[in-house]
Formats: sequence, C-alpha cells, structure tokens
Amino acid sequence: MKNLYLLGIAASFIATDALADDNTVSEPLAITITKYFDNARNTILPETGVSDYTVTQTQLDTQSQGENAPFNEVLLRAPSVAEDSFGQVHVRGEHANLQYRINGILLPEGISGFGQELDTRFAQSVTLLTGALPAQYGDRTSGVVDIQTKSGAFDTGGNVSMYGGSHSDYNPSLEYGGSSAGWNYFANGSYLHSDLGIENPTSSRNPIHDMTDQEKGFLYLSHTIDPTSRISLILSSSIGDFQIPNNPNQTPGFTITGASVIPSADLKETQQEENHYAILAYQKSLDDFNYQLAAFSRYSSVLFNPDTTGDLEYNGIASHVDRTIISNGVEADGSYRLNSDHTLRAGLISTIDRATSNTFSQVFAGTGSGDTLTQTGFTPEGISDDHAKTGYLYGTYLQDEWRLTSKLTLNYGARADAMQAFVSGSQLSPRLNAVYKATDTTTLHAGYARYFTPPPMELVNQSSISLFNGTTGNPPSTEDSAVKPERAHYFDAGVMQRVTSHLQLGADAYYKVARNLLDEGQFGQALIFSPFNYHFAQIKGGELTATYKQDAFSAYANYGYVYTSAKGLASGQFEFGSDEQTYINSHAVHLDHDQRATASAGAAYTLRDTTFSTDLIYGSGLRHGFANTSHLPSYTQINLSVEQTLSAINNGLKARLDVINLFDKSYEIRDGTGIGVGAPQFGPRRAFYAGMSETF
Repeated sequence: MKNLYLLGIAASFIATDALADDNTVSEPLAITITKYFDNARNTILPETGVSDYTVTQTQLDTQSQGENAPFNEVLLRAPSVAEDSFGQVHVRGEHANLQYRINGILLPEGISGFGQELDTRFAQSVTLLTGALPAQYGDRTSGVVDIQTKSGAFDTGGNVSMYGGSHSDYNPSLEYGGSSAGWNYFANGSYLHSDLGIENPTSSRNPIHDMTDQEKGFLYLSHTIDPTSRISLILSSSIGDFQIPNNPNQTPGFTITGASVIPSADLKETQQEENHYAILAYQKSLDDFNYQLAAFSRYSSVLFNPDTTGDLEYNGIASHVDRTIISNGVEADGSYRLNSDHTLRAGLISTIDRATSNTFSQVFAGTGSGDTLTQTGFTPEGISDDHAKTGYLYGTYLQDEWRLTSKLTLNYGARADAMQAFVSGSQLSPRLNAVYKATDTTTLHAGYARYFTPPPMELVNQSSISLFNGTTGNPPSTEDSAVKPERAHYFDAGVMQRVTSHLQLGADAYYKVARNLLDEGQFGQALIFSPFNYHFAQIKGGELTATYKQDAFSAYANYGYVYTSAKGLASGQFEFGSDEQTYINSHAVHLDHDQRATASAGAAYTLRDTTFSTDLIYGSGLRHGFANTSHLPSYTQINLSVEQTLSAINNGLKARLDVINLFDKSYEIRDGTGIGVGAPQFGPRRAFYAGMSETF
C-alpha cells in the first residue's frame, strides 16, 4: 500500500507539471493523476479538421429528462441528427454507419434492436465527430460517438434516483464512485419499466401491447500502475424485453383450417435483446510517446417470438428468429511527438466476429409472390433455416500532424482496411485535413477522406430463399447478390467564428459520393434490419450551429440540410417487389432516411437553487410512399424541464419535473411505406415525468 501511495505522489508531480504552469494550484491527488492520463490519452486521438460537437455534463443535466433520457435523445440534440423509429438516429443523411467509442476505444457492433444499451448516466461527456475523419477512424464513418465515462476521481460518492410518470414509467437507478490507493472506480445500474417500449403504430395516446422491462449495468475501473502507466477495465450489460405494439382493425389475408381469426389488436409478438461487452486497456505515457493497447469482447443477441396463429393469418408467415454475434478483438493506438512541428500517429485493429442465425418459420403452400401471392394450402408447414458465419476485419493506419505555420496545420495519412466475411474486400484510403486559424476568433477547416465501409455482418440476411419456393413465404424476387462493402469519397469544409466571449457560431458543408452505398431496411416480421447496396449514391448538405453561455444562462441552436439520391440495387434484391426494383434501377431515388431539414435548440437558466430549461427538435419529415417519392409532414416537439435543489433539507437532494411534447402534437415518424419500411410509428404524445435524486 505504501509503495502505491509513493507511486501516486510521483505521478501527481508529473501531472501537475504537464497541466499547469503554476504548481501551487492544489487539487485532490486522484483528480490530478486522472487528468494527466486522460490528457495523454487524448493526444492519441486526432480531431484536426473534423466537425466536433460536445455535449457536456451540464448539458446532459439540463436536457429534457436529464440523465434519465435514452441515449438516442442525447444525439438528437446534435447538428444534422434525424430521428427515426425504433430509437434509431441518422447523421448527415446516412443510415446508421455510426461508430461508438468508450474512452477512445472502439465498441464492436451489436445487433440493432429497440433498446438503448448505452446508459446516459455513465457519460461524463458525449462528442460527435463528423466530416472527413482522420485515418484513425475506419469502418463506420458517418460519425464517431466518443463517450468519456464518469470516473471515481471526479465523481466521488453516490447517487440514488427514482424517476417515472406517464405510461406507467418506473425508472430507479443507483451509481457510486470513488478512488483509493491508485484505484478509480465508478459503477451504475438502472431498471426501466414502461408501457411505451417502442413507438406507437397509431396516433392514440396509449399504445396496445407495448410494455418493456430493461436492466442496465456499467462498471469502470482504473489503476495507476506507476507514474507513466495505468490499466482500465470497462464492463457493461443490458437486457431488454419488449412487446411488439399492435395496430388494431387490420384485415387478415390468410386462413388457417379450424382456427378463428385473432383481432390484430390482440396479437402477442415479443422480442428479447441482450448486449454485454468488456474492454481491458493498458495506457503508457512517456513524455512525447503515448500509446494505448486494448482487448475487447462483445456478445449481442436478438430473439423474436411471433404470435404464430395471428402472424400466419395476417402475413402468411410466422418466423421465430434468433440471431447472435460474438465479437473479439484487439486495438492499438499510439502517438509520438517527433518535434515541435510533427506528431506521428499509428495504430491497428483486428476483430473476429461469429454470427449465428437460427430461424424457424411456419408458412402455407402458395403460388406467386408479392401482390400476386395466392394461398393454396390452409394447414401450416414448418421450415428451418439455420446458418453461422465467421468474419474477420483488419485495419491499420499511419498519419502525421504537421504544423506548417502558427496558423496552418495539416493532418495527412492513409488507412488500409481488409475484410473477409460473406464477401472479401480491401482498400487503401488516403486522408487529408487542414485547419487554418485566420484570426484569433476565426478558424477554417477542410478535408478529404476515402472511406471503406464493410457491411454489418450481424445483420446480413443469411436465409436460403429457395426453401420458401411454393409457399406464402416466397420472396418477391429470386435475385440475391451478396451485400458488398461501400466505397466512398467524402469532402468537408467549415468555419467556426467566436463572435464574443459568450457566443460562438459555426457553419459546415459536405459532399459524399459512393459506390455500393450501404442502406438498411426492415423487410421481415422481426424488427431486425437487413442491409443492402445501391450501385451509386450522392449525399450532400450543410449545417449551422450556435452556442451561447453567460453566467447562469446557456443556449444552443443547430440546423441541418441534406439531399440524398441513389440509383440501382446492387444486393438484397429478393427483399424488393419487381415494380420497386424496376423503378430504383432506372430512377434516382431518395434514401428513406432523407429528412431535408433537421433542427434542434435549447436553453437553460439557473436561478438560485432552481434550473429551468427547454428544448425542441424539428424535422421536415422522412421519406415515404412508393420508392420514397414523397415525404411525411414536418413536426416540432417542444419539451420543458425544471430541477430544484432542496437545499433547505439537503444540498444533495434534487427534485425534477419534465414535460415531453408540451403542446401534444401528434406526428408520424413513419407511415409504413417507403423503401425498407415495414410498419408505421408515431412520435410520443404529451407526457409528464417526475423524479427525486439524492447525492451521498
């Protein structure tokens, strides 16, 4: 114990020298050491020339529902982030294509479902990086969501919270952190019960059969080994059970011998989701040389249970779908400050994925497909369709941050990626970013990136479509090209202007041209997305940002505009009807997540012990109709919040009230039409939530 204490003292001296010119500044030893290592880790992660938007702890607290908000709600407050159904978000007009990092370490992909496996409560800050990303970032490239976790050094003690309200919401949580003898630790756990687990398929206030129960746990541990190195461990687990909400008054299209018709309001479909991951990292900091080595493992699964009789009567097929993926990998990143003008960065990542898909479907004998499908048998028959596949992803990069002058910095380099899964592919991708500080208040940036994006292995449909020939599960088409990696060129330029010490404005423009653009759609009964490719696509747009902070008042506003077009199906053709295929192959169509205009804004003001805040999100409407030829109506959702510190009782005791959708605007996120859209979803109606929390 004494040796650990002495090592900690030594590290604190190094940290204090690195962090401040005035060594007389006093702060707790654990904070000093943690700052030192966090700053050293940040030198490994370049942001030169990118567009970055950070949500701080204060903003997390003052957003609608505060830390009780689902994680996707945090991202919706960032520029050019559009809301979609099932908790999805789209950044800069792309479907998914987001990578998540925890303390700079890549989080392997899981199977997309309804649940938000990431808990807002464990985030100290959330940064969204977009634009022409440096060579360090590969695979998913529409944006990088970098989450800096809470640490026991800064968040000593605990907090217990009870939160709930409309839709029978019940959401208790507990967190605790501290530091001792070179160790930092932070843990949190939460439970959620709600009768609004997934978006309502109707405009009614309360959905039918939409209950969810979700449990989440998170643990962060770090240990200072010596003055130049530390080791950290991250463990996370989330489990969610969902009822699939019902759309009443639907007309059945199929008949089962001897069975009565089940009203569509009485169907009993469910889905279970699990996500567990572990990250072990070792960090070393030696003056100008910093590196981090990490090993990670993740398990993700989705299990869809049909209402067998009801699904057969309405869809002609009832499928029990069980998908899992196990990912294991290693990542290494390092930086070396060669001299005052050059900082070299290099790294590699390797991942092995094992995806399993087990499906048992009941169908009827039938002829035709799509609109010409005709039931010829009236007794269900079973079809088993089981597959497994191992895939490999590799990536390595080298780049140099070159300070040409006191005003101009270049970051240039290249990244090499390779994949082996359902298809194989590789690419060498050059990257170039420039930042020019025109004045003390004006900063310009521009960049180019070549991207290589592998298809999400865990979502690739492995079904043997020939098994369903002559049944009511017969796909619309027999063509089934393999899903391919996307290859793209990306251009980005922007400016950041500090108008005053309180007000900052930003503008950015981007253009992407892609071959085999990856998109995803919900084509089957299970609410699991399947990827497919467009032959050629373009995405272009721009965004404006503004932030203001003075004393007890803060505000932000973001606006994004995007235009997308794509032509020709390059894979997954069997998911599409012949008329839709023909149209897409001969016309440029909008992507289904093309929301032309997206905006968010918010403000907060603290008066003594009370904080008042409001925020809003706006969307001009996602695409719908045949081949995405139209878009849904625009909408605006306004929320209000107030949080009171009950200092007369206890300074750590707080009460909170949130009103969601203050004006009770009913709006559709999806109407069940469009490319790869399987069901309608509506935004939340007005809801009231309240909670109490105590810090101890």
